[in-house]
Amino acid sequence: MLKLNKVYFFLALIFLAAEVLIGLCLNDAFIRPYGGDFLVVILLYCGIRSFADFNSNYTAICVLLFAYLMEFSQRLHLINRLGLHNSAMARLILGTSFSWNDILMYTLGILFVWLIERLWRAI
Repeated sequence: MLKLNKVYFFLALIFLAAEVLIGLCLNDAFIRPYGGDFLVVILLYCGIRSFADFNSNYTAICVLLFAYLMEFSQRLHLINRLGLHNSAMARLILGTSFSWNDILMYTLGILFVWLIERLWRAI
């Protein structure tokens, strides 16, 4: 079940690089707040598929639920409850503020993955 898939691994590295560049170089009103959230679920999906040969639908649903869970943990101020509000790394990973726009971007990102997977299989 665990086996390196070079295509997904390469894609994960590309999406990771894109996320890092967005985080370090952009402070705009569109790409950073929306594009980053759209891409992060694709990064997670490709990262999982790099090493685990799970069903694509199962993986997509799990990634989306994980993203929702992380977003709703922000609504509950989990980072403060855990005493991690002073940690830059924790703020980066867990986030600090809930947004319905983030939920929308996660959903659109996974729908994009699902569509690409379907088109790829049809070829």
